[in-house]
Amino acid sequence: MQNNANWSRKMTNADPEFFSNLEKMQQPKYLWIGCSDSRVPANQVVDLPPGAVFVHRNIANVVAHSDFNCLSVMQYAVQMLKVQHIIVCGHYGCGGVAAALEDQQLGLIDNWLRHVRDVHHKHFNVLNKKLFPLSEKKKLDLLCELNVIESVKNVCHTTIVQSAWARNQPLSVHGWIYRLNNGIVQDLGVTISSPEDISQVYRTNEEDSNVEMSADEELQLLPSGEEEKVGVADGQK
Repeated sequence: MQNNANWSRKMTNADPEFFSNLEKMQQPKYLWIGCSDSRVPANQVVDLPPGAVFVHRNIANVVAHSDFNCLSVMQYAVQMLKVQHIIVCGHYGCGGVAAALEDQQLGLIDNWLRHVRDVHHKHFNVLNKKLFPLSEKKKLDLLCELNVIESVKNVCHTTIVQSAWARNQPLSVHGWIYRLNNGIVQDLGVTISSPEDISQVYRTNEEDSNVEMSADEELQLLPSGEEEKVGVADGQK
């Protein structure tokens, strides 16, 4: 309570009209779908004030078509608030993704993590490369990224987003990932603004998941910076 009182006083001193303006209306341009992890607070990560971001969070930033909580948030954000951007933001070192990768038995939450395990199985070839096997940390990082991309696709296939595009409502869906050790957000390059964009993401994703990879293709899928390390190591042999 004391922290709240201090915060209220600080905000009022900085802007005497802050709370009166905030009370009148919320007009956020962004819907943030992120992980419940306490280290990834949406507004602080993107340095936006209260009222600028509509937020939904769950374990491992999963978007499932059976999750009426998430779908209700999306519908309100898109149809009522008219947000222009939906951001699915995961983070490296996600405990939920790690549990799914290690196939730990945790009880009730296993039903929720089934969605992430499905992503793991779908991309088994990518995560278990033969020529340049990933360390456990790199494998976890890659699954965190793939899980974000899967959620982006699930967002785009909802009737909520499809209907918005059908009525020409400006709406883009983005896949981001946050790095805990430096506070930097990375764009995963899967921004989708129309139904046509979805097919391209699907084609790329499916090809990566199902095809046996050559050495060159495996190098291309290494996390940023790892290609150079492999090249140096090869040259020293």
